[in-house]
Amino acid sequence: MDERALIFDWNTIEYDISRDSNNHPHGIWFDDETLRDGLQSPSARNPTIPQKIELLNYMEKLGIQKVDLGLPGAGPFHLEHIDAMLNHITENNFSIRPGAAVRTLMNDIQPLVDLQQKHGIQIQASAFLGTSPIRQFTEGWTMEKLLSTMETAVSFAVENDVPVMFVTEDTTRSKPKDVKMIYQRAMELGVRRLCVCDTCGHVTPNGVKKLLNFIDEEVIKDSGYMRSEIEVNWHGHQDRGLGVANNIAAVEAGADVIHGTALGVGERAGNAPLDQTLVNLKLMGAIDNDLTLLNEYVKKANEYIEVPLPHNYPVFGRDAFETGTGVHASAVIKAMKKGDQWLADRVYSGVPAADFGLKQVIRIGHMAGRSNIIWWLEQNGIEVNDELVAHMFEIAKGQRRNMSDEEIHQAVDSFNSN
Repeated sequence: MDERALIFDWNTIEYDISRDSNNHPHGIWFDDETLRDGLQSPSARNPTIPQKIELLNYMEKLGIQKVDLGLPGAGPFHLEHIDAMLNHITENNFSIRPGAAVRTLMNDIQPLVDLQQKHGIQIQASAFLGTSPIRQFTEGWTMEKLLSTMETAVSFAVENDVPVMFVTEDTTRSKPKDVKMIYQRAMELGVRRLCVCDTCGHVTPNGVKKLLNFIDEEVIKDSGYMRSEIEVNWHGHQDRGLGVANNIAAVEAGADVIHGTALGVGERAGNAPLDQTLVNLKLMGAIDNDLTLLNEYVKKANEYIEVPLPHNYPVFGRDAFETGTGVHASAVIKAMKKGDQWLADRVYSGVPAADFGLKQVIRIGHMAGRSNIIWWLEQNGIEVNDELVAHMFEIAKGQRRNMSDEEIHQAVDSFNSN
């Protein structure tokens, strides 16, 4: 069977993600912000150190390249957690590169200097500063003040061998001349990582591409730097529900590192969901990470951070690969009976469940057909006969929702006892 002949993919018509490796410091990387920016969610619970380490283990296994461990300037409690995670990273020789968010203050950067000396590992300082006119007006800042603040902090970090990612907050609502001025001065001081932020979830995919093209042509190349010398990070939020779409647009526009959080946890409507971003880029062929543990990671984040996981959440919600609809279930069952997991995963799903550690599930409910019932009984080792199927069909049609496994077993046991 030619699998490609079974699905005509309009997504690939006159489209591909082409990246000239000579123009980038590395391939497409990801920065997991769950344990820092994600925990700014008003609904989030701060996990314990062992729980954070477990989440960190999943990030490493999923091939995520960078992680933000927290905000050391927030106090001793946060510093203790960061220190413990750094211990775990170094003791286990992890590939993931640690970082921490810092304000453009020497008091925030000094803990990273100390932690680098203690652990013998570089820790990226994600130094952030708001540049949009609305922020400047609200705070009473001038560009001269912002430049001076940035210069002092960045110089201190560079002098102490702390790698800096300079973050302009609210970049997507900032004036081009201000963005250019402050990024170029940061690069003059030795910064080789820039982070472009949609802090308020304002931008659309078209705006992402325009902005990143401006960063490429007007900020980096116009300053005399090779594009491959500068790592461009994209950090997006969900206020307009465009986080994943904007992350994909950022990849298309040539961003080197895409930020996000598990389940999109974060302040207000949240950050761009990293899990959905990974799924889409995997399906688009832009990355080749083994994501079979991504479901486990999402479930652990849901448990430890207590961020909601809606039943209909894409891919990882309880309902994502379940169906009780007769026509749909019949097609999936026919594919399963052909012994073809590839076919079963795609005949009624745009996402192959098995690629992400999941499987198709057939349910029995008011929309079910006889094929649902027969399949469920067979899969649960229950002898199938016409009378039992007819009995279950009658019960199913009286339900207001799909039946749980326990409810089905009870109905079968009641039938067999009569």
